[in-house]
Amino acid sequence: MPSCSPDCCLLRPGEIIKIFSEDGMGKVVEIPADMTARDLCQFLVYKNHCVDDNSWALVEHHPALGLERCLEDHELVVQVQTSMTSESKFLFRKNYAKYEFFKNPLNFFPEQMVAWCQEANGTIPPSQLLQNFLNSSSCPEIQGYLYVKEMGRKSWKKLYVFLRRSGLYFSTKGTSKEPRHLQLLADLDDSNVFTVITGRKLHNAPTDFEFCIKPNKVRNEVKELRMLCAEDEQSRTCWMTAFRLFKYGILLYQNYKIPQQRKTLLSHFSAPVRSVSENSLVAMDFSGRIGRVIDNPVEAQSAAMEEGHAWRKRSQRMNILGSPSPLHPSSLSGVIHRTQLWFHGRISREESHKMIHQQGRVDGMFLLRDSQSNPKAFVLTLCHHQKIKHFQILPCEEDGQMFLSLDDGATKFTDLIQLVEFYTLNRGVLPCKLKHPCTTVAL
Repeated sequence: MPSCSPDCCLLRPGEIIKIFSEDGMGKVVEIPADMTARDLCQFLVYKNHCVDDNSWALVEHHPALGLERCLEDHELVVQVQTSMTSESKFLFRKNYAKYEFFKNPLNFFPEQMVAWCQEANGTIPPSQLLQNFLNSSSCPEIQGYLYVKEMGRKSWKKLYVFLRRSGLYFSTKGTSKEPRHLQLLADLDDSNVFTVITGRKLHNAPTDFEFCIKPNKVRNEVKELRMLCAEDEQSRTCWMTAFRLFKYGILLYQNYKIPQQRKTLLSHFSAPVRSVSENSLVAMDFSGRIGRVIDNPVEAQSAAMEEGHAWRKRSQRMNILGSPSPLHPSSLSGVIHRTQLWFHGRISREESHKMIHQQGRVDGMFLLRDSQSNPKAFVLTLCHHQKIKHFQILPCEEDGQMFLSLDDGATKFTDLIQLVEFYTLNRGVLPCKLKHPCTTVAL
């Protein structure tokens, strides 16, 4: 797949696309008709000087239907736009979970939900599990109960459903999979699978874990959508992931491998890396004789941490020497975290849940925010095993000095940057280490 150069949109005439960030702001770009979703994301990363960690995605969003999905990297953006209404739009956001199933397949495919044409002897190893899904000659299937909304009606039925390469079927007789008992619910070829984000409100869904198979020809007709509901998040993720694997097969694996292959090549997008929330800041390394721009996302995050430490030390040294300082160390500790990608200020608990759900719900995804119940405290919101947990960070005093702690003072930190750095390296009392900062985009 050819790489898009930063100026490719200027070289070839194309279509006008409007893309929105999560703050509601939009940007209009002209792109060639053959531009893929991956190349458009790379273009936006370059133009907006975001950290390129291969986790950015283009989201197809239908507010009237309450649907959204991440475009696959190989999809042509202009072609997708032709099936969208004037109310529909593209969103540019993080999605850490796009290829997570290649790394941890057993977390995505519970043993009781996966069946084969011929019963396997013993447990199938993870590598073989994925190969069976990617190999078009094999015939795995996903099976289990789903709530199915009757077309054109408000009622739901609980049915035993099978997802195969040939389509989605339900059994008319219990859990029987005999051909005479199977009826087609939806075709895979000319459809896409969407997350339903307003299921209970808009469709009277029986659970919060609704998804939908939308034919490409359908633009705004709810009655043409195949609405489905799972019992829990893991089941919904399994059904939706299997749909993608059956529909695209080896192409998904090739999409997953491309960023790793590109790491060995010189990229056209090695632009100054800066925080998407602080557009005036550029990650640079001044440790040598001359400064250099940092284009490695891990190194950029480390540089941001180091800058926080350096800022703290400079301020403390100035105060020791008696020089005037605009920030006392105690007040400094209360503001330096605001330059970090993972800090989101006074967002609510519900807003933090929404952000983590939108960006993938992978282990170690986190954000920090102000506490709504205690004005002196903060909250760490962390995702583990697709569940979102909250840990309160409280101030504590020792020998006249104020610290922050989330384990009742057993481990103390002078500021939030120190705390995040510690739990990035050590699990401590948390269920997992901090791995993926939940960030927002300013286009």
